[in-house]
Amino acid sequence: MVETLLAIGIVASIFVGFNIGGSSTGIAWGPPVGAGIVTKTTAAALMTFFVFLGGITVGRNVMDTLSEGIITIDLTLSAGVAVLFFIGFGILIANIFGVPVPTSMTTVGAIAGLGLATDTLNYETIAEIISWWIVTPIIGFWIGGVIGRYIYPEVNRRVEIKKSDGPLLTLDRRGTLPKPTFGPNTTWTELTTTGVVLITACYMAFSAGASNVPNAAAPLVGAGGLPEDRAIIIATLAIGLGGFTIARRTMESVGGELSDIPLLAALFVMLTASTITTLLSWIGIPISLVMATVMTIVGIGWGRATRPIGFRDAVSRETEDHEIIPGAITADNMEGKPAAPIGEEEPKEVLNAGDLFNPRAIMKYVSMWIIGPSVSTLLAYGFFILLPGVA
Repeated sequence: MVETLLAIGIVASIFVGFNIGGSSTGIAWGPPVGAGIVTKTTAAALMTFFVFLGGITVGRNVMDTLSEGIITIDLTLSAGVAVLFFIGFGILIANIFGVPVPTSMTTVGAIAGLGLATDTLNYETIAEIISWWIVTPIIGFWIGGVIGRYIYPEVNRRVEIKKSDGPLLTLDRRGTLPKPTFGPNTTWTELTTTGVVLITACYMAFSAGASNVPNAAAPLVGAGGLPEDRAIIIATLAIGLGGFTIARRTMESVGGELSDIPLLAALFVMLTASTITTLLSWIGIPISLVMATVMTIVGIGWGRATRPIGFRDAVSRETEDHEIIPGAITADNMEGKPAAPIGEEEPKEVLNAGDLFNPRAIMKYVSMWIIGPSVSTLLAYGFFILLPGVA
């Protein structure tokens, strides 16, 4: 019986990890793939490796919270398998209706529902987690706002990320041993910026592993379940499988619904969101990488758009004397050009800029931060009330 239950749990874990890989790989590697810096296959391979690093290191702290911190008893194998099915069911419904579900928050909701049904919920831990869910979007927005208002325009003036024709590096075979050398059109600037893009994407993959591997692995760790390392490996392989298959489409379309953001701005978003997610995972808080990503994008757009006015006016929304361009950061032909000083009107290119993000998509993401955990909590609560023996 235990072996059958464990086999079912592993299948459920693979399903959850597979879908996580499909979405997270697109978020982390969509910008580099879209810029032609790396192929989809290479992106999926790097994603798998760094997801494993994130899960096996920082992700352990999140696993402890999920398996032991949210409820005052250890998460049993039978309860863990039920939780995995709630996560998988939520992902399936989301895929059918095209609605993004925050996996980490849905996992917490399912375990919290178990705790409520069995009167074992650790209210102190769940209050801490929810408080971080409230604070994280605010942090992401204001960091993005500072970047968009003060940092991005200056960096954009000095740095232009371009992909030249031909390979970045080639092998010089004239000597005894082949050695790497520049491609026919490669410059030091291109090599440096490409390296920064790849390192940032790898960092984001690491943070995705730290926050998402525990969602697929933690429910398998418990009495009669798998050792922690083995559960992490299974979750990682499932995420990698998703990266090599269904993520190929998301790597092409990432940002198409949420945001039309330049690669340089995307790097700031990736670095900010990854740092927020990694730090929270380090202290054991299950958090959605998408949450920090979305609000950083919104913050950068707000910060860049409010440069024509003073900071106090921007916060108080007193903008009658100046036109605010929400999509200022997407202005064409502004790479390498200085932005107008703060308090002055924007150049013509900025006035003709397109939208940075789709407000309806933003609202859909934000609504799911509330709906996803709430629904999983209610479903899990009802299930474990009806079948208390499963817990």
